[in-house]
Amino acid sequence: MLELITSVLLLIGAFFIFVGSLGLLRLPDFFMRLHAPTKASTLGVGGVLLASMAYALKDGLLIHELIITLFVFVTAPVSAHLLAQAALRLRLYSKAKLPD
Repeated sequence: MLELITSVLLLIGAFFIFVGSLGLLRLPDFFMRLHAPTKASTLGVGGVLLASMAYALKDGLLIHELIITLFVFVTAPVSAHLLAQAALRLRLYSKAKLPD
């Protein structure tokens, strides 16, 4: 049963990482490309770390995965915000047509 939970969590994490990388490749401008991998990779890494925690439960709860999860969930939005602010200061505006 534990292997099934671990496998499902790994598949969910891999799906979100794949969607984030696909968004990075396919979206048209910088801000959209920034949004896709930031959100999706955070969820993907969270799924992989949850799978790691589920697998480690048979040996006892490890604090390492919780610290890594906290670090990823704090640093990913902060770095995305700083990249967006730098792009705004460099005037990298969207090339997509905005509705009137």
